[in-house]
Amino acid sequence: MLMVTVGHWLAAAPYFDAADTLTTSHILTVVPWTAWLTWIVQVMPIFFMVGGYANGTSWRAARRDHKSYAAWLEGRLRRLVWPILPLLVVWVAIVAIEYARGVRPELISYGSQAAFIPIWFLAVYIGITLLVPAMESAWTRFGMRSFWALTAAAVAIDVMYFSVGLRWLGFANYLFVWAAIFMLGYAWLDERFSARGTLLVGAVLGFATLFLLVQNGAYPVSMIGVPGDPISTTTPPKVTLIALAIMQGGLLLAAQAPARRWLAGRVAWTATVVMNSNIMTMFIWHLTATTLVILVAYLAGGFGLRLEPGSSEWWWSRFPWLAANAMALIPLVAAFGRFERPRATDGAPAPAWRYVLGAFMTGAGLSLLAAQGVGGHSSFGLNVWGLTLAFVGIGLIASRIGASRGVV
Repeated sequence: MLMVTVGHWLAAAPYFDAADTLTTSHILTVVPWTAWLTWIVQVMPIFFMVGGYANGTSWRAARRDHKSYAAWLEGRLRRLVWPILPLLVVWVAIVAIEYARGVRPELISYGSQAAFIPIWFLAVYIGITLLVPAMESAWTRFGMRSFWALTAAAVAIDVMYFSVGLRWLGFANYLFVWAAIFMLGYAWLDERFSARGTLLVGAVLGFATLFLLVQNGAYPVSMIGVPGDPISTTTPPKVTLIALAIMQGGLLLAAQAPARRWLAGRVAWTATVVMNSNIMTMFIWHLTATTLVILVAYLAGGFGLRLEPGSSEWWWSRFPWLAANAMALIPLVAAFGRFERPRATDGAPAPAWRYVLGAFMTGAGLSLLAAQGVGGHSSFGLNVWGLTLAFVGIGLIASRIGASRGVV
């Protein structure tokens, strides 16, 4: 998550052009060679791999404790969606104020959309979480064959995406690509990746496969979407992300033993625990912090925003830029980190269908907000559909209405 946060802060390159107009820019567009750095900073494959490990552990524990799917799902989803609530409320207030002040709708839309870029992964992750029991069954029965089957499906989708032109079909890979990477977490959980030599060979093969695909295929070098590029690695996901997951996962798991020794130290472990207790808050608010930094710089006459992106002066200015973003983020984490630790619920859960429906509505709402932003739209200046779906979905998941009936 720290890697993603710093990567997003470095990628943002707003500046005042020759006409003294604030211009939005992206470093991957300005400096094309930086696309290769995304092979390091695009760590969502690792997040989904860890998610497979964590959800596999949690679901198996729930089964041992004879906990129902509804009870398990409620706990998992509440921890995912509850931190989003203050983000939505704050941005509704920001958009309403800016709309009333007469700020141009396109600026409101851009600012709110940029702040909600990190939210796309939650929509996908929530959907994958719903399928954990089915994925556990597939893993138990087929083992690594389930991973290869999902990978083969992702390859077939990509072939039809590029060769036949069925671009709409590519969105099926939101399931196949991320579910395949999720399955690698199950393999890790069951100690299929214990031999260091095998992990390093896998990392090399993952790198070689990824390199061949981007050099000889239609896949872009960048592992994140680049503004203006006709093909995006992530929207919809491409099979290159699976190769990236194998490469990154192999390297990280090969370093697992020394990492565990380092974490055994009191300082390292304490820092890790403190950071992880607020990690979701940091992630979903870090681009709001960037928006605030840009706003303050704009109001200060463009201070710090008059260097040409990609120049040597601009690169040196990234140190104070990162520091300013961090200083803007710290109070946000301090204010809203408590939402990451919702209070435990008592009694029987609500019916499972309510959590599933809430998850679908939340995911759909977050997808709209990530794609279109919170504001800059016709009705009250707000993205009414995206906000309504997100708020109602979170309400269905977090509310205890109907729980007393104990229907699971």
